[in-house]
Amino acid sequence: MKVLEAGGHSVDNQGTHSVESCDYPPICAGVGRTVRDGGADFGIVLGGSGQGEQLAANKVRGVRAALCNDLYTARMAREHNNANVLSMGARVVGIGLAEEIVSLFLKTPFEGGRHERRVEQITEIETQEFFR
Repeated sequence: MKVLEAGGHSVDNQGTHSVESCDYPPICAGVGRTVRDGGADFGIVLGGSGQGEQLAANKVRGVRAALCNDLYTARMAREHNNANVLSMGARVVGIGLAEEIVSLFLKTPFEGGRHERRVEQITEIETQEFFR
């Protein structure tokens, strides 16, 4: 959070505020809803591996959460998938790399082009499944 704030970003910490084990799905869904509803441009969810956090955030309609435990997937998630929520594993990624991943994710623009069509197809699948 300090790195984000130092970079001029405002932070809405929806986290646990504790090191105790917790049920993360409602927290990650809350982050997704904040992004979906326009309260933030991007969201970040963190957990042990980042897997469950990504899955929970992706249950919110309009969220495209990407598990990015390296720089390549962070860049591709933004460039090709227009990801709007970043998920990372605290047991997988060290602090220095995590800071680099966040920075790259936030500054990488969506490439559009052929990728726009694919993101639209993903959105259409989401809509079809929602009304199923």
